Amino acid sequence: MAADPRPEISLAPTEGWHCSHFFYRFDRARLRTLGPNEVMDGRRGLIDALNAKSTDVAARQTFLVSGQKADFCILALGPDPLAIDRVHQRIVGGPLGAAIEPAWSFVSLTELSEYVPTVEEHARALAGEGTAPDSDEQRAKLKQYEKRLEIIRRQRLYPDLPAWPAFCFYPMNKRRDGDQNWFRLPYPDRARLMREHGATGMKYAGKVTQLVTVGIGLDDWEWGVTLWARNPELLSRIVYEMRFDEASAKYAEFGPFYVGYQAAAEEILDHCRIGGG
Repeated sequence: MAADPRPEISLAPTEGWHCSHFFYRFDRARLRTLGPNEVMDGRRGLIDALNAKSTDVAARQTFLVSGQKADFCILALGPDPLAIDRVHQRIVGGPLGAAIEPAWSFVSLTELSEYVPTVEEHARALAGEGTAPDSDEQRAKLKQYEKRLEIIRRQRLYPDLPAWPAFCFYPMNKRRDGDQNWFRLPYPDRARLMREHGATGMKYAGKVTQLVTVGIGLDDWEWGVTLWARNPELLSRIVYEMRFDEASAKYAEFGPFYVGYQAAAEEILDHCRIGGG
């Protein structure tokens, strides 16, 4: 019997994870109407909601958010989109929920970029650089690249979230205006531009790491970029430098930037002066 070509009916991606960024602010006026016991009960409930574990939420982090766009953020990833959404529902449906305002969110999927060269494409690139096909040198380089490709694939689809303190998130689109239409560019041109863009990012290896997730068909923006850095000044440096790459300068549009710092639930509440003295 021939295999059924139709995809399996499932909420889980065929590869990768669902990813959601949830941003919130506290309603200070509403908080002032609550009694001390209500605030403390709400504080405990929010800590439980932010710390709640689920086998269907594979990774999560919480952040304090600087500025007035939001007070805190939670990033959650996993195979089940409803399990991820339950993280949000526990926050707004908890005892402090009436004093918590959703500020923004981004719903997306992890993806392996189409611009990551395959082994065959890497072999052609090696040949172009002068490495003889079917030589011992080529085989050694391809074997090394296969190992690196598997690491890249795993980290992009099933990322290990870094413990670095500084955090930045922004959504982005590719332009579709006249001669600045990314989606009308031939693939080789797009791949070249993305290689140049990636080379700029590689200058920050060991200092800044990123997660790019796709929101096309899922949210208002096409991609979301999450950055972690060892120091917040590195976030400004890498974004500034990458703005000069043609892929960004000519073809990219950016949404709001959210910047913050990794923090445990208790730290978020203490910092925002929600109970706890």
